Amino acid sequence: MFQEFLNKLAGPEPEIAEDDARLALAALLVRLARSDSDYSDEEVAQINKILRARYGLDEIHANLLLAEAEILESEAPDTVRFTRQIKEAVAYDDRLCVIEAMWTVALADGSRETEENAMLRLVAGLLGIEDVDSNMSRQKVEKRMADGQ
Repeated sequence: MFQEFLNKLAGPEPEIAEDDARLALAALLVRLARSDSDYSDEEVAQINKILRARYGLDEIHANLLLAEAEILESEAPDTVRFTRQIKEAVAYDDRLCVIEAMWTVALADGSRETEENAMLRLVAGLLGIEDVDSNMSRQKVEKRMADGQ
């Protein structure tokens, strides 16, 4: 199943199915959360919250998607495969929402780690997101967290 998904990401088709897009986003969030070698409970909870809100999932389905994403993330050789497909299939504003979700996960544990910053810079660039827009997304997330939301 996961090999089939990886083959789709490596193939030339620019269109990805809704389920594949969900899985690609979830895997990117997992990859980011694991990038500092501390896959914290806060990050996992934040990923679940994002998946539930973005896709209208209940907790069980969000957990199932997260479990699939964790497996896929561990099997996927690089981040480019996820981002290339997302960039080709998703409008700029939606890609910016991906970056905002990633900042939410990166900051969920209360610290900004070098590895997570590097991963976010890489993904933002691969998604074609301008630095200024990524920084504005980070500031938006920091303000929301400071306000307790």
